[in-house]
Amino acid sequence: TDYLDDYYPFVLDPIPNLYFTRDPFAAIGSGVSVHRMSTVTRSRETLFAKYIFRYNPHYKGVPVYYDRHANATVEGGDILVLSDKVVAIGISQRTQPWAIEQLAKRLLSPQVGFTKVLAFDIPKNRAFMHLDTVFTMVDHDKFTMHPGISSHLRLFVLELEEGAHLTITEEEDSLENILKEHLNLDSVTLLKCGGGSVIDAAREQWNDGSNTFAIAPGRVIAYDRNQVTNDLLRENGVEVLTIPRSELARG
Repeated sequence: TDYLDDYYPFVLDPIPNLYFTRDPFAAIGSGVSVHRMSTVTRSRETLFAKYIFRYNPHYKGVPVYYDRHANATVEGGDILVLSDKVVAIGISQRTQPWAIEQLAKRLLSPQVGFTKVLAFDIPKNRAFMHLDTVFTMVDHDKFTMHPGISSHLRLFVLELEEGAHLTITEEEDSLENILKEHLNLDSVTLLKCGGGSVIDAAREQWNDGSNTFAIAPGRVIAYDRNQVTNDLLRENGVEVLTIPRSELARG
């Protein structure tokens, strides 16, 4: 059979998106969620997470809040930990509401300790693929955002009552008011991708201008080509460490 088969250069089919490790699994508090991916192409990526958290001596025994064989899809780009009590999850092109309900029941349990899951309903298209492409946290009270979600936002607040009953309350308000209420903040600074320019916002959003990676409050890693957004962050007291993005974009 080996002699007669057509030549194929790979022992295993390539996994071209594997370097986007944000999506197959996500660290949430002291545990992780291992995801069922939205596309078949990326489904094998979660096997790495499964075996890491099952066998690696550094991570063996870490609580796993979601399973790659679950019946609804969720991806890590939609999961944003806002505080030690509140987690935001995007209802997006890649993350389904039923997945959020299942994950919320685990996160809101007394053993884990979160008290609220905020489910943000964002547009279902590729430009808004995940929550982190339109909204990220850069400090306790500062956030980057895509101008397209600046108006009234549809939000669902998930909480767990005694007896493990999940309650879901719909809210509709500005992003600023939502964050102030649920994070107990006096004020919130929303930094629009591209500043006030429609042209800059469109260009830098395509380059993930509002997808910053906070490594500490007020200290972020961002892509160097988003100069307008990066300058805006610096003007608001955020330290920006830049990296080139061209190779990532080619992926």
